[in-house]
Amino acid sequence: MESPDKGYRRIRDDLERYHGIRANDKRVLRICRRKGIKSTIKYSNNGCTRQAANPQFIAENVLNREFAAASPNQKWLTDVTEFKYYMGVEVHKIYLSAILDLYDRRIVSYVIGDSNNNPLVFDTFDAAIAENPGARPLCHSDRGFQYTNRIFHTKLEAAGMTQSMSRVAKCIDNGPMEGFWGILKRERYYGKRFTDRETLVKMIEGYIEYYNNKRLQRNLGVLTPMEKYEQYLAAA
Repeated sequence: MESPDKGYRRIRDDLERYHGIRANDKRVLRICRRKGIKSTIKYSNNGCTRQAANPQFIAENVLNREFAAASPNQKWLTDVTEFKYYMGVEVHKIYLSAILDLYDRRIVSYVIGDSNNNPLVFDTFDAAIAENPGARPLCHSDRGFQYTNRIFHTKLEAAGMTQSMSRVAKCIDNGPMEGFWGILKRERYYGKRFTDRETLVKMIEGYIEYYNNKRLQRNLGVLTPMEKYEQYLAAA
């Protein structure tokens, strides 16, 4: 099964979209209960906004938790999260930097690296601009050292963007981005033990492809992020 993490609502939506099988939520729930099918549980998120030790630039919280957007490339969220893999008794880490669009919840760009450093974030931003030339979104992040770096602020200014930052210790200020990390890890990472870098990287790459193009979301009208994005472009 491609996604054993699915709950009954996602199973119902997938049955109709991808298999042509119509059923209501209650019927699918009854069948799931009989078969012992359960979605993966939510794990607590221990990450939170932290102040950089020596911030070069601090932006106001311009986004102000207004997570709705009227069009693509109007509001972007960005963040970095870590993943662990094990080689014998050695623990290794890789880092995922991503940008999420608040209109369609698509992952605009992402970069995976072995170090949580400035190039990881700068490359993610450069990739987003390359894929969306002319985009002038509000760009919101936490106050991590990459985002408070003067070079990052200069990049945003040069692209005609407004920078916004979460307040310290207010995770909800970047809620949808934190939510995406939770979805990814709950559905593909938690409860598993990765023993090599390649398998972990392939999992992340494969999941983002699946999330953007196949994972239906009811808050998008039972569409995938890319379907929502393309629907807007077709109507524009």
